[in-house]
Amino acid sequence: MPNNVRDDIIEVLEAVSKAQLNTLRHLRQSARQEVSPGGAKPAKSMSQIEMVHDILRRVGRPLHISEIMSLVAKRHGVTLDRESIVSALAKRIARKDRFVRTGPNTFSVLPDTER
Repeated sequence: MPNNVRDDIIEVLEAVSKAQLNTLRHLRQSARQEVSPGGAKPAKSMSQIEMVHDILRRVGRPLHISEIMSLVAKRHGVTLDRESIVSALAKRIARKDRFVRTGPNTFSVLPDTER
């Protein structure tokens, strides 16, 4: 067998082996994350709207979007896109779903959703 064909075959086998190893490592990591040391499954991740609702509910007063974004980053470790989250909040406000606008780029939770 010519050396260039042999080298090509070895290269393909090496790539396949690396892909298989990466898949096995990913599966092992996923299995560890599904069950915590105490045996309980981790809590379902929160959507960005749920994070904003959590912050506003905890603070208990209207907040400017900059404050909301800062508190979400501190508490949940997520950086929100300002325009996206303001747009999402505006849609929720139009549907009277959990949020109310109290001023320019200032939001609060509707009184009956503070629980």
